[in-house]
Amino acid sequence: MILKLIGMLINGYKYTNEQEAIDARKSCADYYGLPKTPEDVTKYYVDYQEATLDSPIFWYIEYYQGTEPILGEPYEFEVTQEPIE
Repeated sequence: MILKLIGMLINGYKYTNEQEAIDARKSCADYYGLPKTPEDVTKYYVDYQEATLDSPIFWYIEYYQGTEPILGEPYEFEVTQEPIE
């Protein structure tokens, strides 16, 4: 079976290396004071994903309301994904 990959349009923030994405995630958590206690389930305000099917590979954070003061204005870009069956 041949799988056809699809391009998904994402509104968010794109990073060329994982450390930049980790730093952005931490900046959002720090801004919102997360985690509130070490035992909290919620550790981060946002999380990042790895675009493994794209070349070159990149990391991204999808836009969530409240990220602009920390990460700036989001923008649209495409991420290659396998279709959902």
